[in-house]
Parts: sequence; C-alpha cells; structure tokens
Amino acid sequence: MSQNIEIEFKNLLTETEFNFLLSYFKLEAGHFKKQVNHYFDTPSFTLKDSGSALRIREKDHEFELTLKQPAQQGLLETNQILTDAQKKEALITGKLPEGEVKDTVSSFIHDSEQLQYFGSLTTMRAEFKYKEGLLVLDHSFYFNTEDFELEYEVTDASEGLQIFSNLLTDLNIPVRHTDNKIKRFYAKKYPLL
Repeated sequence: MSQNIEIEFKNLLTETEFNFLLSYFKLEAGHFKKQVNHYFDTPSFTLKDSGSALRIREKDHEFELTLKQPAQQGLLETNQILTDAQKKEALITGKLPEGEVKDTVSSFIHDSEQLQYFGSLTTMRAEFKYKEGLLVLDHSFYFNTEDFELEYEVTDASEGLQIFSNLLTDLNIPVRHTDNKIKRFYAKKYPLL
C-alpha cells in the first residue's frame, strides 16, 4: 500500500495534434503500453459525488487498486497491489480485498458491499521525462469513443502549470477544458447524469 499526491495538467487533443506530437517527440508504436482502468462506484455514485474515484488498473499483467480523493493540492492517491484472483472477485462481486483502500472507501459509503463495477476504459500510453515532470500521451477507447490527451505530471503545481502552458503555446495547441478519464467515461455511459 502506498499514498501519494498526484498533481497533473491535462489537455484533450485532436487526432492531428496527437500525431504531430508523436512526430515532434519522436515516438513510435513501441513506446506505447496498454493499460485498462476498471471503474467502481455505488449505484447512487457516492464516490463520484464526493469528488473521488475508485479503479483497478491492469498493466503488464499487474493489478493496482487506486482510490483518488480531493486533496488541498491535486489528488490523494491510495494504492494497493492486487492478485489476479482479487481483481476478478472485485469485477464480479464489487467486493474489495482487505486493506487501506477498502477501509477508506468504507468511510465514504459505510458498506463496501454496495460497490459495483461500471466498466472499463482502455488506454495506449507513452510517457517520458520532460523538464521537471513526466509528459504523457494517451489514446483512450471507451463506449465506441476514442480520445487523445496530453498530460503533465509534476510535484510543483505552479512550475508545472507554467511549463505545460508554455508547451501548448509553443506547439500552437489550444487550451481545452479537460475532465479526467473517469468523468469522460461516465459522461459517455450516463449522458444524462
């Protein structure tokens, strides 16, 4: 189990902009790795309504359970490694394995048995060091939708914002309001929410 503060900036891209960035940063298909996010909440969206999100990320045959909660700056992430059997049980039953993630989720919903699996979002991701942070290019697929996104993960919010803003300006990419992946996922799954 681990906890960390996630500070990131993100911007949706057009497919043309995404392809330009591939060329600009000299990225090829081999730089991209597949990851699948499996999302959970209660039927009444208790976690979503509190600004939190719960997922299992599947990457390189490893499974990580993550709860994201609002923090003073960025998001507080609580992470826990799962076995394949624990992942399968969570997907089928909504039951979380014992640990700090389950304990924290229980404080939100008071009965972790109410959790249910809502679906998955698949991303092909390339990430690399850029100045003071980690630059990420994502091509995601969910509900007959695909989108392209640029993210910048940093430890210093003000410096990171400046670097990210300068990059977008230098490359003539307009700033776009960009919800996180789980919000985009829910917007497609439940357009009337």
